[in-house]
Amino acid sequence: MTVEVAYARADLQVVQAVRVVRGASVREAIRCSGLLGRFPEIDLAEYRVGVFGRLRDLDAPLAPGERVEIYRSLRIDPKEARRRRAAARAAHPRDG
Repeated sequence: MTVEVAYARADLQVVQAVRVVRGASVREAIRCSGLLGRFPEIDLAEYRVGVFGRLRDLDAPLAPGERVEIYRSLRIDPKEARRRRAAARAAHPRDG
């Protein structure tokens, strides 16, 4: 069966089609994709993974046509990012 494995960085997005045996796990699809070799920063012990935007366990079985997504860790907490943007807007209000 064919599935896709997706990984994105700020500068690059990759979606790799992979042929795996029926019932292959998320982990097996990622390994078969070759992305672990291309992107050594991917740490499956730390990064989360999902299928079509929903978190999945690495041992979860896949169905044909599914897209595995490798999620990078957040660089900053979303609430903190919003606080910083609000503070920047308050410090530099737009004229007009």
